[in-house]
Formats: sequence, structure tokens, C-alpha cells
Amino acid sequence: MTEGTVLAAALWLALAIDRWLGEPPVRLHPVVGMGAWLGGVGRRIAPVPGDARRAGPFVAGALAWLVGALAVAALGGAVQRGAAALPPLLAVPLLALCLKPLLAWRLLRDEVAAVEAALARSLPEGRERLARLVSRDVTALDAGAVRESAIESLAENLNDSVVAPLFWFAVAGLPGAALYRFANTADAMWGYRGERGGRDWTWAGKWAARADDVLSWLPARITAALLALAAWRWPRGLAREARCTPSPNGGWPMGAMALLLGVRLRKPGVYALHAAGRAPQAADTARALALAGRAVVGGAVVATLALGGMAWWA
Repeated sequence: MTEGTVLAAALWLALAIDRWLGEPPVRLHPVVGMGAWLGGVGRRIAPVPGDARRAGPFVAGALAWLVGALAVAALGGAVQRGAAALPPLLAVPLLALCLKPLLAWRLLRDEVAAVEAALARSLPEGRERLARLVSRDVTALDAGAVRESAIESLAENLNDSVVAPLFWFAVAGLPGAALYRFANTADAMWGYRGERGGRDWTWAGKWAARADDVLSWLPARITAALLALAAWRWPRGLAREARCTPSPNGGWPMGAMALLLGVRLRKPGVYALHAAGRAPQAADTARALALAGRAVVGGAVVATLALGGMAWWA
């Protein structure tokens, strides 16, 4: 078997493991380890609010990000090189077990479905469950806004947790997928414009935020295309809707989902995607999950074709 064939087989096995077993234990989860490292370092590089320095926190944040990124990419590379020395029957499961924690489709699907199930019981339960999925304040959300937030999170994290890691795995193997998840985790923890956790991230987190923007740029647009393919139609006006969000990337999968479902998705005071759409209902959550599930399969097929091309050229 060529390297591309081994990687493609590992990709599908990783998705199967995700479906059957879900997430590994926290103590063994590499993304949790990335988060722990970022949390510890972040307390040292981000100044307290009121500190007027810019260059120092920016340089410290950039250097810390580069050290972490190089470390996870080097570790991924070491594993992939080690796997290359093994027979395919051992290499494929080894790579799959290492790739699986960098993908989180089952967790995302189950969390979004759980929000809808909780909302069916009561609005407070729906809000409480949503709080596990999003960072915004959920206390004042009505039932429609809870659904909007859950569907938004599904669409955005479809890229961050599945499509983008698959894309970078197809481009650069396990080091690429590991580097992307590090960058995305760093953005989630450091990429804030202002204060969070008693620290000012305006400059300390700027490199992390921009790095994630760059690495997510093409995958986010691929995610939108995969959702369109899953629905068998292109969401007209998508580029216009995508520009409504502050993020250069998040609006693409979220805008595609809003247009394909015919619903509005809003973050009050920030943006409204497909503002003319109706409020989402319980059936729309189910439709969103079905679209996302087909997009995951489509993304795996595209990545397999890319890896197959690498095998052909080899």
C-alpha cells in the first residue's frame, strides 16, 4: 500500500472509531492537552487589563504559538514516520487512533441533538444544555434563539472539528491535522478582542486569531460547498450573508446552513444571517444535523480522493 492509501484508510477508520466510541478519556485527549498547555502559557503572556503595551504581548503570543505549533506538528510527524515503518495492518490503526481525537463529529452531533431534546422538556433546560456548546450568555434567549445558537454552532464547528482537520490531514498528513487543531484551540482560548479571565488578549491573542483565520479560510468555504452538495442546491446569496459576520470564515458554513434551511440565524447585536428567514423549529435542527452528517461523508470522500491523487502521483 502507498502512503496515500494508508492515510485514506486511516481517515475512514478514524471516522468509524468516532462513530462507535466517541471521544477518548480526558487524560488521554491530545486536544485537552493542547488546551492545558495554552491555558498555562496564556496566563504568562497576556497582561492584566489596563496595561498599554502592544509589542511585548504580541511578540510573546506569537512566539508561544509558534513553539506550541512546532511541537504538535513535530509529534504528529514522528508518529507518521513511525507508522510508515510498520506493515499497513498496524500503520492504519495507529494513524487512525491518533487522528480520531482531532475529529469530533459524534460529540458535536450529540451535543446539538441534546440541546433540542432538552428544549423539548423546558426552556431553562434548553438554555442550560446550550451553555455547554457556546460561550455567549444564554440566560435571556427564547426557544427560537436557543435553536439558532445550536444550529450556528453546528455549522461553524462542522468546519472547525471535522472538515478543516480532514482538509489538513489530506494536505499534510497527521502533522497538518494536529497543527490545525492546535491553531483552532489557541484561537478559542486566546483569540479575544479585550478582556477574558482577568487578562487582556487584545494583542497577546492577535497572532493566534489571525493564524486560525488563515488556516480555516479554504476549509470554511469547502464546508459551505459540502453543505450545498448535501442539499443538492447552491444557497444563493451566500457570499453576501457570509460578509455579515465579523469572522472572515464563520459566516460561510453558518450562512450556507441558514439559507439551505430557510431560517434566520442571529447573534444579537452582532449579525443576522438570512434575516428574512423564519425562526427555526425542532424539525430544522433535525434537518441541520442530517445536512451536516452528509457533509461529513462528502468531506471524507473529497479527502480520500485527494489522498488517492497523492498515491497515484507516487
